[in-house]
Amino acid sequence: MNGDFGNDFITITDENGSEFELEHLGTAEINGGLYMAFLPADMDEDDEDFGMVILKVMDEDGEEVLVSIDDENELNVAYDHFIGQLLDEEQ
Repeated sequence: MNGDFGNDFITITDENGSEFELEHLGTAEINGGLYMAFLPADMDEDDEDFGMVILKVMDEDGEEVLVSIDDENELNVAYDHFIGQLLDEEQ
């Protein structure tokens, strides 16, 4: 995961056509997969609900795409990794 937190924003479109702006927190290779962590760009700083979004980078017809993670165990492993990285950065 890179050390540049909070400087990159992307807009993604979900399967229903709704657009969301996300702030990129970091990217990490975990167990051979590539994952990216984001926060909703419209998240209030005082919001106690930490709504991290983790997406997996996949190759689709030679193009990198971000996909949601359906496997709960895989998502938990990625979440734990990014939380650990964020807590290390605070120290």
